[in-house]
Amino acid sequence: MTGIWPTLLLGLVGGVGVILVFSPWMWPRRSGSGRRRARGGGIRVRLVQAGLAGIPVAVFMIVSALIGVIAASVVLALTPVVALAVTAGLVGAVMPYLVVTGRARRRSRALRAAWPDLVDHIVAGVRAGQSLGSAVADLAAVGPPEFRPAFREFDRVLQATGALSVAFDYLKQRLADPVADRIIETLRMSRDVGGTELPTVLRNLAGYLRHEGAVRAEVEARQSWVLSAARLGVTAPWIVLVLLGSRPEAAVAYNSAAGLTLLGVGLAVSVVAYRLMIALGRLPEERRWFA
Repeated sequence: MTGIWPTLLLGLVGGVGVILVFSPWMWPRRSGSGRRRARGGGIRVRLVQAGLAGIPVAVFMIVSALIGVIAASVVLALTPVVALAVTAGLVGAVMPYLVVTGRARRRSRALRAAWPDLVDHIVAGVRAGQSLGSAVADLAAVGPPEFRPAFREFDRVLQATGALSVAFDYLKQRLADPVADRIIETLRMSRDVGGTELPTVLRNLAGYLRHEGAVRAEVEARQSWVLSAARLGVTAPWIVLVLLGSRPEAAVAYNSAAGLTLLGVGLAVSVVAYRLMIALGRLPEERRWFA
């Protein structure tokens, strides 16, 4: 037992060094305002992007904690290994956020695919003599069903305030999407500056969005196997560990100091490896404009 501690300490120091080396890619630096938003409203933004704006953050946190407690209790009932129960509790508590994040990404892809056609509708409305606000409000009838309430609320705010800029700000907040930010700011600038080039600018933007969407879809399809391998590689060893922990002699070994240390190091390595694989296999998310 005495000789194992220098080895564990050396491995821990080496693991910390690996984390520091790859930390710029796993946790890219954000601006000061981005850090404040991440601390203050990261969960709220994800809920809005996932279409769950009506769920309070406090309720989401309580549900996450309850799921973590239930997961820890189930694992502790299956195998009397405290470290595995704690790990299951942490995973269970984080799982709702991962589910919401996945839903937000799927909605973002759906909105990205729909925007070129929506921009074409705006161009058609402007060419037909509609005002810019009316052309955007008409998207409540032709847009994807899950995003129509946002455009209906945009029309309501526009009718109530008569200020297109205020309605644009509200629409950006409801959609919480980088592509939507780009289009809305283009519409705002065209309205403020004036001129007759708005239909041409919007047609060019729609063409660019179609090309960008096709490229992103092809890259994501090719890299999907990396994400699947990362999930399988992280999950499989812990499932085997739960099966081994159901044996009494294995439970005694894992509940010892050396066993707890081994499980803690294994958890840290799993998290770092998963984050690294995700960073390599997923396209970076776009930054929002003036959000």
